[in-house]
Amino acid sequence: MTAHRDIFARLVRSAMGPVRLCCPSTMPCGELVARMAETEVDCAVITGADGTIAGLVTDNDVTRRIAFKLPAETPVAEVMTRPVFTVAATDYLYRAVALMQRRRLHRLPVVDEAGRPIGILDQREALAVTSERLIRQAKLLTPDGSADGMRAVKQAQAELAHELLEDNLPALEIQAILNEINNDIYRAVARAAKEAMVEDGWGEPPAECGIVVMGSGGRGESFLRPDQDNGFILADYPDRKHNAIDTYFIEFAGRLTRDLDAVGFPYCNGNVMATNPLWRKTLTQWKEHVSLWGRRRSGVAMLHADIFFDFRIIDGPRALETSLRRHAIEMARTNPRFLHAMATNESHHMVGLGWFDRLVTDDSEGPHQGHVNLKRNGTLPIVEAVRLYALREGIEDTATLARLDRLTEMGVFGRDQHDYWKAAFVHLTTLLLRQQVADVLCGRTPGNYLDPASLSARQRTELVAHLKRVEELSARARADFTGEIL
Repeated sequence: MTAHRDIFARLVRSAMGPVRLCCPSTMPCGELVARMAETEVDCAVITGADGTIAGLVTDNDVTRRIAFKLPAETPVAEVMTRPVFTVAATDYLYRAVALMQRRRLHRLPVVDEAGRPIGILDQREALAVTSERLIRQAKLLTPDGSADGMRAVKQAQAELAHELLEDNLPALEIQAILNEINNDIYRAVARAAKEAMVEDGWGEPPAECGIVVMGSGGRGESFLRPDQDNGFILADYPDRKHNAIDTYFIEFAGRLTRDLDAVGFPYCNGNVMATNPLWRKTLTQWKEHVSLWGRRRSGVAMLHADIFFDFRIIDGPRALETSLRRHAIEMARTNPRFLHAMATNESHHMVGLGWFDRLVTDDSEGPHQGHVNLKRNGTLPIVEAVRLYALREGIEDTATLARLDRLTEMGVFGRDQHDYWKAAFVHLTTLLLRQQVADVLCGRTPGNYLDPASLSARQRTELVAHLKRVEELSARARADFTGEIL
């Protein structure tokens, strides 16, 4: 395994060691020092009453603060180092390495979802898999909160994707890394916008807010230049507070989308952004709106539903996402007319094959004339068909392959069908990612088009074979959800 894969594709859990000494914050210092000597550790993790991490005590703390200076009965809580930087076991290793370098940390506690310590990442172990160049790259790909820093992160993604492709890392794994970086940027931009609003006299957010990404971002399937498909889910609040709360979040949405555009996430041409009140609602308003889609089933409603159903909160209370998702899926699962309307609305997204297996190319005058749109006529029909079946079966996953796996486990698809359609999705994703990387390296804006002339005869045959599998899936979905048989 190459160095790039070692740091950028590995998770923290694969490099962490055990927590060798964990003590409550109420433990007397004398007892802690004795325990550290007995277990021969240079760091003790200190926990609060609820089991979450409260601080650290290192051998330096023992030397500088405890030994010969404090009574032995002094509680550890009075001398421990806090607050403590932590990392999740499911975080990518590069993020932990960047944090340790930026904060000059020798060790980093690893916590579970509840904030309880489950491991320790030692600097020596973390750096053993990397080099100075990769450390610089890891720091570059971890936003520091400044606009210039976040813009640099966005620009560095193409180089990282190129190097990981050269290391033969699967495209979907690279895509997952790119999506995590994008989410980091979103969170950093949101945090900076909130801090600026406090400085400008707006105060703290007046209600809980979940920042939502939709479309490819919600599925975790973005490429190098996703636009902004975002919105807000607000916790319910009393009507009498509406003006004050709405005014705050209008301002926050404006700053968030403006700053995202500035660092490399273009404004959405379709205005699917939190600045649009259609995509900024309380939890109850969202549920009512989803129910309205189920009753009206107009073309506009289906277009909005198509964007919405892959939503995911990337910053804010996950309980808001869970509640809304269950409501939305239940509406779709029990409403075959809604799924029929959704399938009909998506039926114009045809697979890029014509008569006699000829590739369908762009016939408009312009830079993409004669090129294949791999997203619109390749991956999108897979995404849409699999999503329809997932909604019908009540599946809560948003990622296309996760949905496909669940559908196969439930017996909706056979194993051979699963393998064919997964292979097609992986192949098309790989082609598209390679093309976007090539675009950036040549100074072009990354897009969704591939010139068939750039393919060898074998590659062209492979592309056609995979598109034929996509057509099989698309035709089955049309038949199952609309009754249309071609």
